[in-house]
Amino acid sequence: MSLVRHGLSIGIERSGANFFLSLKAVGKLTHEDYETITPMIDSALSAVKEPQVKALIDGTEMEGWELRAAWDDFKLGLKHGNEFVKIAIYGNKNWQEITAKIGAWFISGEVKYFESKENALTWLNE
Repeated sequence: MSLVRHGLSIGIERSGANFFLSLKAVGKLTHEDYETITPMIDSALSAVKEPQVKALIDGTEMEGWELRAAWDDFKLGLKHGNEFVKIAIYGNKNWQEITAKIGAWFISGEVKYFESKENALTWLNE
């Protein structure tokens, strides 16, 4: 029997009303993964009036979502979508670029896909 890795790791840095959120997705994300991560994001952002968030999402080890987890991701985007200034998604799969384009419809800030972490960080810091 092999161990199947999945989940989200999160880093949150704050400077005044500005946040830098880094997420690394591994495997196929589940509803339980979002039950863990969503309260952390909610709590960090609720502490500041009108937070401005830049996010870096590492999808290089991500395989996708379970259906309920995809819904959780959508709800999280709707809840905090107007707080995101920029979201950089970097990965190595075609569907991730398409996901970034669809995600841009629900986020008030910019969403871009990158194939290198360095280019994603450069864009976020512009």
